[in-house]
Amino acid sequence: MEWVETTGKTVAEALEQALDRLGVAEDDAEFEVLEEPKTGLFGRVRGEARVRARVRPTAVRPKQDRRNRGRGKPRNEREQARGADGGPTTVATAVGERTASAADADADAEITDAPAAHDDRAPRPRRQKPQRKDQPMDADGDRPSDQAEVSPEQVGAAASEFMTGLATAFGSSATATVAVDGSEIDVRVDGDDLGLLIGPGGRTLMAVQDLARVAAQRRLGDHDTRLRVDVAGYRERRRVALEKFATAVANEVLESGTGKALEPMASADRKVVHDTIQGIDGVTSHSDGEDPRRRVVITPA
Repeated sequence: MEWVETTGKTVAEALEQALDRLGVAEDDAEFEVLEEPKTGLFGRVRGEARVRARVRPTAVRPKQDRRNRGRGKPRNEREQARGADGGPTTVATAVGERTASAADADADAEITDAPAAHDDRAPRPRRQKPQRKDQPMDADGDRPSDQAEVSPEQVGAAASEFMTGLATAFGSSATATVAVDGSEIDVRVDGDDLGLLIGPGGRTLMAVQDLARVAAQRRLGDHDTRLRVDVAGYRERRRVALEKFATAVANEVLESGTGKALEPMASADRKVVHDTIQGIDGVTSHSDGEDPRRRVVITPA
């Protein structure tokens, strides 16, 4: 993701401008302060703050090999480790026990409550972990440590399959097309009667996009791509409408010389407005307020 540079009266204001241009929250961005305002005589502030920011790259989580960890250890041996008097364990003992029995805890969660048995009972059976079609398991039922990296095409295919299945569940027939540009993945769904997947102001579409990211990126272990979902060309239509609206408001501000605040918008919509205003001479824009009531304010330059 490329860096963007913004200015403002304060560092905080310049940062907010950058976040709006990137269309992300502060936790999802990294930034550098290039220049801070200088204080002159009588406390007057000279110059502007200048920062640069970009979307924070997501680090790939390290793989952990949990094979054979604590396997085959009967429960009565773990209970004996707590002490003969049955008293509470220390923090160090509890941590060690949890580390040694992580695999058994997963198996115990599947077993319903039953009457207590005597201490020499056999270990409880462990449930088998599900095997994915796109990711074979080893003999112990765990992921292999040398798992190949997931390609953007695989992520796009998984997201496409999820979206067509979701449309079918809503009673609509739809087709999905995937466009991959480096780490950017765009999935577009077209069909009849897809309004339920969009919702008022595109709010349902944003929730559907989050679900698609879980079904594709998180399920496959992908941390490098950026997935966007569009339904029936809604995003493009809204972008064009926002550009026209922002241009009309900018003309009003130029004629009246008075700033105007727009209605609260999502970060992606605010980015469209800021990009549009940036191309119009004589006006500037900034964001004001806190999410979800954060809005764009257009003022004379």
